[in-house]
Amino acid sequence: MAGGKLLDWAICLIILSIVLVCAGEFSSCIAAEPKQKDAGLSEYVIGVGDVLEVSVWNEPEISKSVFVRLDGKISLPLIGDVFARGASPEALARQISGALSKLVSEPSVTVTLTDSRSKIYYVLGQIIKPGEYRLNTPVTILQAIARAGGFGEWAKKEKIMIVRRSHDQDQIINFDYEKFLNDNDRANNISVMAGDTIVVP
Repeated sequence: MAGGKLLDWAICLIILSIVLVCAGEFSSCIAAEPKQKDAGLSEYVIGVGDVLEVSVWNEPEISKSVFVRLDGKISLPLIGDVFARGASPEALARQISGALSKLVSEPSVTVTLTDSRSKIYYVLGQIIKPGEYRLNTPVTILQAIARAGGFGEWAKKEKIMIVRRSHDQDQIINFDYEKFLNDNDRANNISVMAGDTIVVP
């Protein structure tokens, strides 16, 4: 009889331990979920050429569409020039709100990106449609070549170069299209960055 009770207690302890382990794994998954969601999120960085809509609630004479100039600034009524390049729309809204607070009681400012013109790249050389392209979505070098219509007849596909400006210096990244296809190395499908110039000799 006593042995039966001990067996029952042992079974109960095993079941309890399994429940606790499962509960711990479940809670860790729940805790990790926001990190997975946040990992793919990033704020837009305003650049030269972007068009922004600045709205100040109940202040129509201040609200307007503005263009980010070459000096990285925008101009607004009452407060004049505001440096916008490198800021997110949310950060710029806070900056404008702070400047307006000296003139307007509790200003509510919203900055909206209406036209992204700063995120561009270039494709030059032996390509069907050379020129300037918008970087509205992530683009790899293969996709950039496809968007530009593909290679010209005399293209040297093994000598493609990406000229990338970094810290006021030009960095040359070489890309061998033929080797990429033959080696089936998807890791070398380079992502294009804003300001890149792809040269197909």
